[in-house]
Amino acid sequence: MEKNIKALKFFKEWIVPIIAAIGIAFFINKFLVYNVYIPSESMVPTLNVGDKLMVTRIYDTSKIKRGDIIVFFSKELNETLIKRAIGLPGDHIEITNGVVNINGEDIKEDYVKNNEYNDKKLVFDVPENKFFFLGDNRIRSYDARKWINPYIDASDINAKARIKIYPFTDFGVLH
Repeated sequence: MEKNIKALKFFKEWIVPIIAAIGIAFFINKFLVYNVYIPSESMVPTLNVGDKLMVTRIYDTSKIKRGDIIVFFSKELNETLIKRAIGLPGDHIEITNGVVNINGEDIKEDYVKNNEYNDKKLVFDVPENKFFFLGDNRIRSYDARKWINPYIDASDINAKARIKIYPFTDFGVLH
């Protein structure tokens, strides 16, 4: 009888909390936040190769703002990418000599490194329910300027980058 009481006590004090913690961790990772690893130089200097980020899942893409760093799936490339949202649904975008003009206004991009200058003018009209993404390291970024289909559907957007968690010396909120 005493063995049963000890076993029940052990189950209630150890097994139940461990199972609950695993369940909560799974829920948080599946529906709220998760970590991503930066594999390329496309977002330098904002994000460097090997950085780790905490991202929050996006359920309402209407809240995405120009300049947000977004995790999305590219059907064309068949991979998950992280880039900066430049064009929102309905935007008219012109890129000339590295300057991005949206709806007739040049945008300030302090985060851009190694801007790509060329004589070719690029023009994009972002369809409804689609987004246009560029990397911060324009020379090294394979992004919407070079894709066959430059637009990402809202349903393929997964998360917004919030905090750089590694390396610890760069820990902080992303802008």
